[in-house]
Amino acid sequence: MIDSHTHLDRSPGSDAELVAAAREAGLRRILTVGTDSASCRAAIAAAEAHEEVFAAVGRHPNDSTGYDDAVTEELRALARHPRVLAIGETGLDDYRDYAPRADQERAFSAHMQLARETGKPLVIHTRAAEDDTIAMLDREARGLEVILHCFSMPGRLDECLERGWWISFAGNVTYPKAQDLAAAAERVPLDRMLVETDAPYLTPQELRKQRNQPAYVVHTARFVAERRGIAYEELEAAVDANAARLFGW
Repeated sequence: MIDSHTHLDRSPGSDAELVAAAREAGLRRILTVGTDSASCRAAIAAAEAHEEVFAAVGRHPNDSTGYDDAVTEELRALARHPRVLAIGETGLDDYRDYAPRADQERAFSAHMQLARETGKPLVIHTRAAEDDTIAMLDREARGLEVILHCFSMPGRLDECLERGWWISFAGNVTYPKAQDLAAAAERVPLDRMLVETDAPYLTPQELRKQRNQPAYVVHTARFVAERRGIAYEELEAAVDANAARLFGW
């Protein structure tokens, strides 16, 4: 099993403890994601320290205030690290008023260009900005491998699949009120699906009172397998193969 999106440095316990728990749960690979300068460097440090861990580097749209060419140069340098396998997360967020839209769009465009330069997949965050996110991806991300992290637009699923994007489900797919997400998880072709924790957020329903961690991705995967009416092992093999194809690990 893999965890395609987590924040080790924000989770409870040391990285070593979290990785050990993930290993015991059957995880073989973890992609930990940086969202600002400090967390990008922490993600790379975790990847250097642990065989199972790899990193993605980016500037979250909520952290994009004042985004400029200097930030792009910093990310470009970080992206050269051999343990960095993806760019992002990046995108648009109109739910939180944390960064001006113009800065978010500037950052988003720069990340798409960086993904093109490096040949690495692009990890997308979008919240309350579906139309504009899709429009910008259509204009600037043609030919890129696009991962819709914490998939949140089940009503647009067919459009996303038509574009060849990857659909990644987090723990919120297990929530009783998220029936639209669960229905989407039943419909996504197995060869376009990923699962993730988004730790320390979106803990699966079974463990809802706890903070999330990479090991808990197994609960999300089991839920999705049950909704699809397939064995857990079949889902596990599919997402393992998808991640290997995407990230080359």
